[in-house]
Amino acid sequence: MQQPLSDSATTPPERCQVLVVGAGPAGSAAARTLALAGIDVLLVDQQPQGRDKVCGDGLIPDAHAALAKLGLLDAVMARAQSSGHVRCVGPRGGQIDVPGNLAVLPRRELDRLLCQGAQDAGARFLAPARFEAPLLEGEQVVGALLKIGESRHEVRADWVLLATGAVPKALIAAGLCERHTPSGVALRGYVRAPGLVGRIKTLDVVWSRAVRPGYGWIFPAPDGCFNIGVGVTDSHSAVQGKGAKKELNLRSIFDAFVADYAPAAALMREGELLGELKGAPLRCSLSGARWSRPGLLVSGEAAGSTYSFTGEGIGKAMETGMLAAEAILAGGNDAAVRQRYERGLSALKPRFDLYQRANRVNAYPWLADLLIWRAQRSPRLLRRMGGVLNETSNPGNLVSLKGLSRLFLE
Repeated sequence: MQQPLSDSATTPPERCQVLVVGAGPAGSAAARTLALAGIDVLLVDQQPQGRDKVCGDGLIPDAHAALAKLGLLDAVMARAQSSGHVRCVGPRGGQIDVPGNLAVLPRRELDRLLCQGAQDAGARFLAPARFEAPLLEGEQVVGALLKIGESRHEVRADWVLLATGAVPKALIAAGLCERHTPSGVALRGYVRAPGLVGRIKTLDVVWSRAVRPGYGWIFPAPDGCFNIGVGVTDSHSAVQGKGAKKELNLRSIFDAFVADYAPAAALMREGELLGELKGAPLRCSLSGARWSRPGLLVSGEAAGSTYSFTGEGIGKAMETGMLAAEAILAGGNDAAVRQRYERGLSALKPRFDLYQRANRVNAYPWLADLLIWRAQRSPRLLRRMGGVLNETSNPGNLVSLKGLSRLFLE
């Protein structure tokens, strides 16, 4: 087992078996899986351990399953704020509480725990270190050029795994970016409001005309804090692979959400905003990037591992990271590993497509009113909505013509 490098280390090793770039959920999950199997892993990130990330911080059932598989669920849940329901709120104020195994933990702490889990398994961690370009022998990636401080260092590896998130710079450098613009954008802030603990207990997801074509949220976090934000889907329209940004102002949408939703207004009125509101892009639906090239795999949000309908991506990022690690561990030549990994992602793609179809709720929030109205009267429909949360029901069927017609028969 390799001795982990410290954050202050400035010189990487010249070689490792697997170089993982990005210490978020996907990269850390892959690094831990590989290191537990005895692979020499170097995990690098351009920010120190426990870097911040704009995110709703919600851990839904797929994240719980991934954390359990990694052996880190207990450590995460010891710090997370648990919740038993997602509260869906429609434009007219109707609401329904959908049960689920849920929790919230700010990404700064979640990512710290995941990165530490990789190191505890034997992975070496180095930060800050930025991916500049792949090292090539012909078309084969044989490592990466890293920038550390003002110096550049070459690290050779049998495999490079890019888990660099939604910003496409690393994908572009690796020649794998198919869409430069994101699928959506989000704005998030943390508010400390001890007086609202117990009054806001559910993970609130709010659809209204004020945030169309997106949604707002309030999630209760640990230590008397709340995660509040807005997400806008389809914020860019593709134009010859590059894209053109639609006219929107996230801060104005956030202000409209606060004005429109009474608990959000109370939170901002009674609480203390910690730091600034922060925005970030989203890459969704397993699209926008090639998943591999010889010697290199792409996982996590860089591969588009976020669901477009819900904006949830933590669990799926970990899942793709583990798929990449398992493909490498299964052995075989380069083509066999890449085929195995891409087959795993392809098996997930239909589910992402279904969530993309369900995304029409964000564009037409009256659909949320209709679903909530019927779910209040139909235990069967409420179970189906819970199944969407647990990934046992088809989310696209809820808003298809056939699905809408069934609402009045249940």
